[in-house]
Amino acid sequence: MASLVLLVISQRQHTSRTSKTNRTSRTSKTNRTSQTNKTNKTNKTSKTSKTNIMKNIIKKVESGQRLNAREGLTLLRDGDLYQLGGLADTIRRGLHPEPVVTYVVDRNINYTDICISACKFCAFYKAPEDERGSVLTFAELGKKIEETKALGGTQILLQGGLHPDKPLEFYEEMLRFIKGYNIHIHGFSPPEICHFATLSGLSVREVIVRLRQAGLDSIPGGGAEILADRVRQETAPRKCSADAWIAVMEEAHNLGMRTTATMMFGHIETLEERIEHLERVRNLQDRTKGFTAFIPWPFQPDNTVFAQLPKTTAFSYLKMLALSRIFLDNIDNIQASWVTQGPKIAQLSLFFGANDFGSTMIEENVVAAAGVSFRLSEEEIRHIVLEAGFAPRQRTMDYTLVAG
Repeated sequence: MASLVLLVISQRQHTSRTSKTNRTSRTSKTNRTSQTNKTNKTNKTSKTSKTNIMKNIIKKVESGQRLNAREGLTLLRDGDLYQLGGLADTIRRGLHPEPVVTYVVDRNINYTDICISACKFCAFYKAPEDERGSVLTFAELGKKIEETKALGGTQILLQGGLHPDKPLEFYEEMLRFIKGYNIHIHGFSPPEICHFATLSGLSVREVIVRLRQAGLDSIPGGGAEILADRVRQETAPRKCSADAWIAVMEEAHNLGMRTTATMMFGHIETLEERIEHLERVRNLQDRTKGFTAFIPWPFQPDNTVFAQLPKTTAFSYLKMLALSRIFLDNIDNIQASWVTQGPKIAQLSLFFGANDFGSTMIEENVVAAAGVSFRLSEEEIRHIVLEAGFAPRQRTMDYTLVAG
C-alpha cells in the first residue's frame, strides 16, 4: 500500500511539473506573441505617424505655406524623389508660368590660382610658394574678354584665390581695365572680399564701395560651400565664417547690388547642415531681397583631400535641387548645374525645380581641376532646352532677357 501511495504521489508530482511546464511554455509563447504584436503595432503606428507627418508637409507645400527647418529636413530625408520633383515643378511653374528656360553667356575668369586658404575640397589652388602658381596679366584678361564678347557674352564671372600680397588697389585697377570693354562684371565672392578687407584694414562695406566705384556690378555666391561653421572649420578653416559670408552679401544688398547664392553639398556635411544653409540664405533674402538666384551643386572629390568620398549621385542631386526650390520660397530662380552633372541630368533638372540653365561657361577651371569637364556651347544649351519642351532665352545677371 505504501508503495502504491508513493507511486500515485510521484505521478501527481510529475503531472504537476508537466502541467506547470506546459503552462509556462504557453505563457512564454503568449508573451512572445504579445511582444511581437506590440512591436508590430508600434512599428505600424510609427509608420502611420510618419505618413501623416509627410502628408501634412506636402499639403502645406501645395497650399503655398512656408516650411520650417524641421519640415524641410523631413522632406529631404524621407520624401520620395518623384514626390519632391512634382512639388518643385509645380512651384517652378507657378513662379514662371511661361515655358521659358534662361541662360547667360559668360566666361569664368580665374585671375589667379595662388591662394592661402588651402581648402581641402579644392583641386585648383596653388600655395604661394608653388612656382606653378600664376596671376593673369591684363593682356591675357583682355584677350579672354574679347573672345567672350565675340561669342555674344554679356558678363565676366571674375574669381580667384586669396593672394597674400596683392593690395586692394590691384583689384580696383583690374576692374577699371575690364570695364573698359563695356561688359558686366560679376566678381569677387565673399571670401575674397573678406580677404581684401583684412589685407587693407578696411571694413567690408568700405571694400565693396571701392570695388563698386571701380566697376564691380554684382557679386557671385561662391565660397559658401556649406554655411555651417563646423563644416567650414573642418574643410576650410582659413576661409571666412558662415556669418561673415552672410554679412558680405547683406552689405552688398544694402548698397543696392544684386548677388547670387550657391551651395556645394555632398561632402562631410549632414542633412541638418544643408537645411541650416538654406535657412540662412532664406532669412537674408527675407531682409534684403538681393539674391537673384540659387545654385546648388554637388562636390567633386577627385584630386582633392576628400578624394576617397563617393560622388553625389544624380538621384541625390535632383532631390537636393527639388528641396531647394521648395524651401527657398523667396528666391525666384534656381539654376541647374550642367557643369557638374552633364547635359542629360541638367535637362532633367528642368522638371525638378530649375528654371535656369546657368552659364555657357566659355571657360571653367575649378571644377575641371577636379576631373569634371563637361562643355556645352550656346547652341547645344538651346537644343537641350528645346528638346525638353521649353523656350531658351538668353538673359543678363539680373534676369533681364536679351533681345533677339
